[in-house]
Amino acid sequence: MSTKMTITDADALAYHMEPRPGKFDVSPSTPMTTQRDLSLAYSPGVAVPCEAIAKNPDAAYDYTNKGNLVAVITNGTAVLGLGNLGALASKPVMEGKAVLFKRFADVNSIDIELDTEDPEAFINAVRLMGPSFGGINLEDIKAPECFIIEQRLKEEMDIPVFHDDQHGTAVICAAGLINALKISGKKIEDVRIVLNGAGAAGIACLELIKSMGAQHNNCIMCDTKGVIYQGRTEGMNQWKSAHAAVTDLRTLEEAMQDADIFLGVSAKGAVTPEMVASMAKDPVIFAMANPDPEITPEEAHAVRPDAIVATGRSDYPNQVNNVLGFPYLFRGALDIRARAINDEMKIACAHALADLAREEVPDEVAMAYGRKLQFGRDYIIPTPFDPRLIYVVPPAVAKAGMDTGVGRRPIVDMVGYEESLRARMDPTAHILRSINARAKARQARMIFAEGDDIRVLRAAVNYQRSGLGKALVVGRESGVEELLGSVGMGDAFGELEIVNAANTPHLDTYKDYLYNKLQRSGHDRQDVNRLASRDRHVFSALMLAHGHGDGLVTGATRKSAHVLGLLNHVFDARAEDGAVGVTALLLNGRIVLITDTLVHEWPDQEDLATIAERGAEVARTLGLEPRVAFVSFSTFGSPVSERAEKMHQAPKVLEQRGVDFEFEGEMTVDVALNPQAMSHYPFSRLSGPANVLVVPARHSASISVKLMQEMAGATVIGPILTGIDQSIQICSTVSTSSDILNMAILAACKEKK
Repeated sequence: MSTKMTITDADALAYHMEPRPGKFDVSPSTPMTTQRDLSLAYSPGVAVPCEAIAKNPDAAYDYTNKGNLVAVITNGTAVLGLGNLGALASKPVMEGKAVLFKRFADVNSIDIELDTEDPEAFINAVRLMGPSFGGINLEDIKAPECFIIEQRLKEEMDIPVFHDDQHGTAVICAAGLINALKISGKKIEDVRIVLNGAGAAGIACLELIKSMGAQHNNCIMCDTKGVIYQGRTEGMNQWKSAHAAVTDLRTLEEAMQDADIFLGVSAKGAVTPEMVASMAKDPVIFAMANPDPEITPEEAHAVRPDAIVATGRSDYPNQVNNVLGFPYLFRGALDIRARAINDEMKIACAHALADLAREEVPDEVAMAYGRKLQFGRDYIIPTPFDPRLIYVVPPAVAKAGMDTGVGRRPIVDMVGYEESLRARMDPTAHILRSINARAKARQARMIFAEGDDIRVLRAAVNYQRSGLGKALVVGRESGVEELLGSVGMGDAFGELEIVNAANTPHLDTYKDYLYNKLQRSGHDRQDVNRLASRDRHVFSALMLAHGHGDGLVTGATRKSAHVLGLLNHVFDARAEDGAVGVTALLLNGRIVLITDTLVHEWPDQEDLATIAERGAEVARTLGLEPRVAFVSFSTFGSPVSERAEKMHQAPKVLEQRGVDFEFEGEMTVDVALNPQAMSHYPFSRLSGPANVLVVPARHSASISVKLMQEMAGATVIGPILTGIDQSIQICSTVSTSSDILNMAILAACKEKK
C-alpha cells in the first residue's frame, strides 16, 4: 500500500473553507476588555506613540508591529505552475505563504494582491505601503517584470525586499550544493555547472552560486531554445545575456557531457537517462521542477548509482523547499531592523543550513520522519520540520547583516538571542508533527468502529488519504455509501474497506473467543451471539483481538464509560488492570496532560501513583520529559484536609517505587504551573512547570478538561487510553472529524507488543 498522500479537489476546498473561510485570523496582542484598555489602545492614549514616532521614525519599531510584520505581495501573473491566474485567484497561495511565515519563524504576515500587470503601478503601490511593514516578500510575479520590480523596490525602499521565487530557491539550492560538493570531494570553483530553466529562479540560482565562487566560464545556462551563448539573439533579454557563455555547445544534451552539476528549474522529463549517464563522476543532479522533476531519482540512479539527487518534492530525499529559507531570512533581517537582505545574508543562510545537515540529527527529528537521518547522499539538506532551524539560521543571517552594515539595531548578546528564538516557537506543533510522522511510518490498519457517523467516515477517509495507513470501517455498505454521498464524498466509498458481521469470514471464531471469555460472567451463547453480531464496539474489539486490525478508534456515538464497558467484554481495560485515561490540553504553545479522565472513579494513593506512571509514559510518547504534579486544593499539607491526604501520600508511594521522572505534591494548580508561584517553595523537586497533572478523581479531571476547552479554547486530545496491551483510543461524543483523526493517529503510534 502506498504511503503517499492523496488530495482530492474536495479535500482542498474543504480545507480552505472550514472552520472559517481562509487560512488565518488576526488576534489582538494587548488587553481589550475595559474602558481603560480602549482609551490606551485608541483615543486618547494612542496619540502618545503617534507623536513619538513623528519625532523619531525608528520608534515605530518600538510602538507598533512594524518590526515583525511582512507583506506577501503579488499580482498573480505566475501563480505556482498555473500561469497568469490574476490577483484574486492568487490569494489562497499568498495566504498560505503568510501562514508559513508565522508557523515556522513567528513572523506576522499579511497577503496583498495588487490588480495590475503594469510594473510601474505595482512598484508605486508597494513603495507607498512601505511605512506599514518591516519587510516585503514578493511572490508569483512573472519574468522579466519580477526582476524590474524587485530591483526598483530595493533601490527605493529602506526595508528588505525579497522575491522568494528567485532567491528562496537559490538559497536552498546553494545549501544543498555545498554539501553535495563536500561528499563528492569537489570544489565549487572547479566544477562544470549546467542550469536548465532561465526564468527567475534559475537566474537567481546561478547568480548566487557564482557569488559563492563558481566560475562564469564553467557555467552553462539553457532554456527551451538550447544553450545561452554569446551572440545568440533569439529569446534573449538582459538577464539571460549576463550569463551567456563563450561556447560551441548548443543543446542541453551537449552541455551535460562531463558536467559535474545539473540544476533544473524547468519541466518534467527535460533530462534523459542518457544525459545523466554522460555526466562526470559523482554527478550532482538537482531536478527541482514541480510537481514532477526533470528526471526522477529512480531514473537517475538506474544509470548512475553514484549520483547525488535532490528534487522539489517531499516524497523524495533531499527536498529543495523554500520554507527552509524565507522565514528564517526574514526573522534574522527583522531582528536587526535590516534595510535589505543582501547576498552575504543569503550565503550565510545557505551555509547555516548546510552545517545543520552535517550535525547529528536528534532522535525526536528522526522519529518525526520515521527514518534514520544521517549526513550523506540522501540527506544533504535539513528537513523542513527540524526544530533547530529557528535558532540556527536566523542568528547566522543576522550576524551577516550586521557585518555588512545593513542592520540598524545590532544584536549584542547573540547567545541570549538564540535562546529567545528557541522560546518563541510553539512546541506543540512539533509534537503533533512527530506523532503524525510516526503514525505514517507504522502504516497501521485502523478500525473505525462507528461507520454510521459522518464524522467518523470523514476521519477514516482522511486517515487513508493522508497516507497514514488502511482505514477499516465497521458498518453497512449501503449506509456508508449513502452517508458519504450526502456530503459530496461519494468518490471515497470505493477507497474504504467496509467490514461487518455479515461479510466477515471470522464471525464464528469471534463468537467462540467471546464465549470462552464471558461464559463465567453471566453470559450465555445467545448473549455472546448478540454482542458479537450486533454491537459494533464489541465486533471491532474482536477484530483487533484477532489481529484483523492494528488499532481501534471508537466512542464518537456513545458515552466513554459505556464504550469502555463494552470493550472490557473483550479486553482487560479496567482500573484493576492498570488502565488509565490521559487527556492532553494544548494552548498557547503549552501542553499539559490531565489524568485520569476515563477509568478511575475515586483512586487511592496506590492508584494515583500508577496513574502518575502512566501519565509520564504518555508524556514521553509525546516527546516531553515528564514533570508530574499531584494537584489538590492544598499545598504541602496546608490547609489540612482528609480529602487531600491521598494526594499527600501518593508521592511517597512513587518514592518507594523508585521511578525515573520528576514528581511533586500535593499542590494547587497555580503552584504546579506558574514558576512565580512555585518559587515560594524552593524545596520543590520539580525543575520547571509541571506537564502532567494527577487530579484526585475522575469527575475533577473531566471538569478541568471541559472548562479549559470551553472557556480557554484549548485543543483537547484524548482521553488517551494507556496501560493496556492493545492500541485502543476512545473519543468523546462531541468530537469533530479532526479530533477523531487525531485519536486514530495516536492509536497508530502505539508500539506493537
